[in-house]
Amino acid sequence: MIGSPHVHHRVTDSTNERAKQLAAAGAPHGTLVTADEQTAGRGRQGRQWVAPPGRALLMSVVLHVDERTPLVPLAAAVAMCHAFPEANGIKWPNDVWVDGRKVAGILIEGRPQDGWAVLGIGLNVATERDELPEELREAATSLRASGSSVRDPREALETLLPVLDAWLEAPADAILGEWRERDALRGRRISWAAGSGVAVGVDDDGSLLVETDDAGVQSLHAGEVHLGV
Repeated sequence: MIGSPHVHHRVTDSTNERAKQLAAAGAPHGTLVTADEQTAGRGRQGRQWVAPPGRALLMSVVLHVDERTPLVPLAAAVAMCHAFPEANGIKWPNDVWVDGRKVAGILIEGRPQDGWAVLGIGLNVATERDELPEELREAATSLRASGSSVRDPREALETLLPVLDAWLEAPADAILGEWRERDALRGRRISWAAGSGVAVGVDDDGSLLVETDDAGVQSLHAGEVHLGV
């Protein structure tokens, strides 16, 4: 099962950076890196992941990957929704929501050509509203704030690991089916750098499908999307 060996840092720059170093040095599949605090935690598009010390689950897992790599972040999002029932939506490509507010983010990095990737997860467990940056207080939440019985990052890790392990090994059709049931964008108008349209789901490789006004259905393989035009 993923989670062994386990390296824990009281403070580190980024669990993904530490995990990537271990992976490049030959760390086995399932190697887990966690931290109480990050000084340079990252989300997608180079954004900083902000979390008060000891309030969030900050973890990265080394995975030996194959052709199913594009589905890894989808499987991770589905696993989080099963582990924490309060999580009831997934915003493509990597956010897990509770009632429209972000509770977790997923970031996958690595070298598939060398057979490995690192799956990073940041989950707000016990973060209070006034501990979030002011600009995120309406857009983000935590398990505690949503009424979860999970009270701290250690308990969240123990809850998540077996569920994540199972979903990372699940068949592609099961992952996609569960993800589509929780698709927070489906049927909603979205915009991105090159256009806008209505999200109509994901295809079998996890790309977002968008019905545009003038070009039919387009597939977005990566990038940032926003609700509204």
